[in-house]
Amino acid sequence: MIGIILTYLPSLVCGIHVVRTGREMFWLWLFIIGPLIAPAFYFFAVLVPEWTGGSGARKVGRAARQALDPERDYRSAMRALEDTPTVGARMKVAQAAAALGRWSDAEAQWALAADGGWADDPPILMGHALSLLELGRHEEALARLEKLKALGSEGRTPAAALAFARAYEGLGRNEEADDAYRFAADRVPGLESGGRYVAFMAKTGRREDAEIGFAEIERRLAKIAPPLRPEARVWRDLAAKALGKA
Repeated sequence: MIGIILTYLPSLVCGIHVVRTGREMFWLWLFIIGPLIAPAFYFFAVLVPEWTGGSGARKVGRAARQALDPERDYRSAMRALEDTPTVGARMKVAQAAAALGRWSDAEAQWALAADGGWADDPPILMGHALSLLELGRHEEALARLEKLKALGSEGRTPAAALAFARAYEGLGRNEEADDAYRFAADRVPGLESGGRYVAFMAKTGRREDAEIGFAEIERRLAKIAPPLRPEARVWRDLAAKALGKA
């Protein structure tokens, strides 16, 4: 009996907080069916952001909510698009589809968003290019990126450089890819740029440089908050696989 009480005590405490603060009632059901894991998610998704209010805490909260209900943002974006079929609403659907790895759906939404007067919109060009890269349509992606670059500074950011690097790599233009990866590697937040650059260097025979880059990724990964680490580890694992460490 004492064991049962201790098992459900975190759920009871979190359940009281849910009721008192008027939060979504689905949490109560989660506390019943997952008396250990659900309160842990609630702690990171709700309590930590509430107590600290910092941007890091909000990221942790978003990560926990995403783990609990990965399609929540997509459903919300689809409802918004159905209610108000604007370009902005369609962009949110594309972004939500991309977050779920539904690249064909995301690409289709970006293509529709680019219709008419929005063909030169920088966020649409970038979003469309990224979806095309994921689909292996590198030449089409590069065309979008070159158009973005011609429009001004939006096409010369570190994030744009990373996209250019991926397009060049996919087209076998390795010298241009290396220049773009090098520029992006230390400037794009997170581990994606570093992970992709390490994989590229390993693939093109620069083993020693790739090992140095991999060590830096390992160092940075250890400093990332645990709830955010699984997403970051994807890029560490990409690099490790290219080096034969997976």
